[in-house]
Amino acid sequence: MKVLMLGWEFPPFSKGGLGTACHGIVKGLSNIGVSILLVLPSYEGQSQLDNVNIVGADKIANLRVKRVNSLLLPYMTSSEYTVRYKSGGKAHIGIYGSNLFDEVNRLAAAASEISKSEHFDVIHAHDWMTFQAGIAAKKASGKPLVLHVHATEFDRSGDNPNPYVYHVERKGLHAADAIIAVSEYTKRKIIERYGISPDKITVVHNAVEQRIPSDFNSKLSQHDKIVLFLGRMTLQKGPDYFVYAANMVAQRIPNVKFILAGTGDMEPFIIEKAVELGLADKVLFTGFLTGPDIDRAYKMADLYVMPSVSEPFGIAALEAMTNGTPVLISRQSGVSEVIRHCLKADFWDVRDIAQKMMSVLEHPELRETMQEEGNKEVRKFSWNDSSKKCQEVYLKVITGGKIG
Repeated sequence: MKVLMLGWEFPPFSKGGLGTACHGIVKGLSNIGVSILLVLPSYEGQSQLDNVNIVGADKIANLRVKRVNSLLLPYMTSSEYTVRYKSGGKAHIGIYGSNLFDEVNRLAAAASEISKSEHFDVIHAHDWMTFQAGIAAKKASGKPLVLHVHATEFDRSGDNPNPYVYHVERKGLHAADAIIAVSEYTKRKIIERYGISPDKITVVHNAVEQRIPSDFNSKLSQHDKIVLFLGRMTLQKGPDYFVYAANMVAQRIPNVKFILAGTGDMEPFIIEKAVELGLADKVLFTGFLTGPDIDRAYKMADLYVMPSVSEPFGIAALEAMTNGTPVLISRQSGVSEVIRHCLKADFWDVRDIAQKMMSVLEHPELRETMQEEGNKEVRKFSWNDSSKKCQEVYLKVITGGKIG
């Protein structure tokens, strides 16, 4: 079986969970013998995976691309878009060019051209930026289209979605032959918000790369208790709820420190709020972390907190567990469906979040149990297993079988 896969980011050039998930699935499919032609907006170097060829759309000659000016970025919230608009497009955070529409159109043109010359059995497209490319490839090849939803516009922007992104998502989801959702939480959102039949959707939970056990444990000070927030500082991730809970914890536990790792449109507000609450000497803002620095952050933390307002899955929670870090996660997340050895709270219940933070920090026995049992539990998550479920979806759309 050969898959034409359309992605947006891929390690080492990735900014978050989408690139991590795409890499895990591609690697898993490669391990079970599926051949993949992965097309990205841009890519330098060679694939290090068996059965996998990677092509950058920017390297394909003679593409005819209609240029459309845009200030939009892939995972931009409505407030971030407003900031870019008011700054004349200068406030840019991203790994590709400043004009997203150009990249989306170029990827679609590349997918169409490749589909005319390459043989493959099925098309697999990840998130809204690739949906137009998926539709173009389906039109050019006549092959079935599988769309993989890692997040929806409603996760990113709440009830204030960008109309263009919503239109692209809705059009793609209705055009797809099958849809893969990263959680039951996401499946429900696709059904309710986009009018898609549940029979068209298969849930394939994400997984995590297993880490080699390490004794590394770097504290700011052996006396400090450390609580970690790691993620984009946007409405979706709930950094404001983290800071409000941190304020309650700091009033009871004097030797606690809070690390906020990430960037986003809410970062200035979060910094101001931390100062306003008297947490200036309690909070460390690290900016965006990559690679080994992420593992170091997990290992130095006594607790990882994911207070997301709407989290389609939440690979970071699994990454924390592989590093032996106890986790406290929002119930409004996909990962809460599949892990038990953690603490859970509603994102809006700041008092409950604070109480559970304090329980872990003040009770070493609880913390050690969560470390040990969580590390055991996370070992059941395998990208090979997730990839086999994707392969089952491919076989169903190729043979015309029932999806859901």
